[in-house]
Formats: sequence, structure tokens, C-alpha cells
Amino acid sequence: QVQLVESGGGLVQAGGSLRLSCAASRRTISSYVMGWFRQAPGKEREFVVAISRSGGSTYYADSMKARFTISRDNAKNTVYLQMNSLKPEDTAVYYCAARLEGGISDYDPDEYDYWGQGTQVTVSS
Repeated sequence: QVQLVESGGGLVQAGGSLRLSCAASRRTISSYVMGWFRQAPGKEREFVVAISRSGGSTYYADSMKARFTISRDNAKNTVYLQMNSLKPEDTAVYYCAARLEGGISDYDPDEYDYWGQGTQVTVSS
């Protein structure tokens, strides 16, 4: 079982940047597709981006493609989400997730096996 812990969230002004980290333990993440999701108050959990096991391929939600960048360091068992040009509508709890089977383009959160506890990102206008 993979344990995931997100960090790096916080309060930032519109136009600012944040870098989220997702540290994994108990098992290596090199066998897992890793993804980031977010959930705003009163809304369903939303797919942000996924990265392949090697890190060679990524798949973004259209609205985040130009501003967010996912990366992974399998040696450090960590996944990152660099978020630039943040907007108030990016305010949400951001979750890291891992899936053993399937590919990066299946963005259904139910297909992911393990989840972190989330980190709050708040963007002020």
C-alpha cells in the first residue's frame, strides 16, 4: 500500500505561484501512474493532471495545461505540481493520487487506488 502526503499549499495572491509536493512512502511510486486532483467547496473532485510511470508522458485538463506542470522524481519517491499564474478559481483542496493499472488519460478519480489527505490552496483576488 502506498501512503501519500501532500505539502506546499497555502495562501497566494492572484498571479502568484505555488509548488505542491506529494511524498510517497511504504512503496516505491515507480510502478504507479500519479495524478493530481482538486476539489473546491461544493464541487466534485476535478482532474488536474497525470504523469506516466517513467515521467515521459503527461496528460492535463485543458484549463490547466498552460499554467500547471507536473513532474516526478522516482528516486525521491515524490511528485510535484508547479502552479503558475494562479487565479481565484484555482482555490481548492489539491489531492495527490496513485494508480497501479491503466494509463494517464483515464481521469476518473474512481480509477485511482491511493490518495493523500490533500493540501489547501487559496488564491486571493
